[in-house]
Amino acid sequence: MGVFCNGFSLFLIACSMVVVASGSFYQDFDLTWGDHRAKIFNGGQLLSLSLDKVSGSGFKSKKEYLFGRIDMQLKLVAGNSAGTVTAYYLSSQGPTHDEIDFEFLGNLTGDPYILHTNVFTQGKGNREQQFYLWFDPTRNFHTYSIIWSQQHIIFLVDNFPIRVFKNAESIGVPFPKSQPMRIYSSLWNADDWATRGGLVKTDWTKAPFTAYYRNFKADACTWSYGTSSCGSSSSSSFSDRSWQTNALDAPSRRRLRWVQKYFMIYNYCADLKRFPQGLPPECRRSRF
Repeated sequence: MGVFCNGFSLFLIACSMVVVASGSFYQDFDLTWGDHRAKIFNGGQLLSLSLDKVSGSGFKSKKEYLFGRIDMQLKLVAGNSAGTVTAYYLSSQGPTHDEIDFEFLGNLTGDPYILHTNVFTQGKGNREQQFYLWFDPTRNFHTYSIIWSQQHIIFLVDNFPIRVFKNAESIGVPFPKSQPMRIYSSLWNADDWATRGGLVKTDWTKAPFTAYYRNFKADACTWSYGTSSCGSSSSSSFSDRSWQTNALDAPSRRRLRWVQKYFMIYNYCADLKRFPQGLPPECRRSRF
């Protein structure tokens, strides 16, 4: 049984077009751990996560999503952030979960953050790509976005695509398309691996470490009790459905090539030592 919803078919899902306006972290998210270290303030327009030697902190979305575009502006931990990880991701639950990851790996003062990306399908990840950023992510807010459709997953930074993970089910590669996911974010200590493979440890004299969030927007299909509703959850009710387009346009492809040429520092699809028996099958397909 299939149901057609706004340009794609979903199995056993009833769909309707709605636009839900929401402009507050109080309305869209729950603070899930860290006690006072996670805070919502400025009338619900700002959220902060902090890490000290006792604990980190985190939050998750009240809603689950099945396809859409998710935008969030972040300002990362400033100064000596070595050993810290700020994670911002979509995930379902269980041993065969799907997950779409942004992880920001802290560094010593003056050294660049590493943006770590990964895609898990049916509980399996190992699809890492890593990037330096072309700006200081601690000085101002920048927008980090995920476009998730049946055709592809696109990671964007300030609307520049940095990575595309295409649906390659036709050659046997699982793709996240049936498990609704929540948005999660956390700030935590990972000095056993995060900075130079764990060689640089967290300097707790610099604690607390704090990251800031604002301007959340989800132009997406929400999931509730087996039903998906497609609309917009943000400070405005604008919903242009452009995330459903099947491919990057020419300017976006040029931006992707620019980022991957000058700022990509690791690509699992180029790691022949890691995959001596041959690269994963999706690596042999076109990026676009």
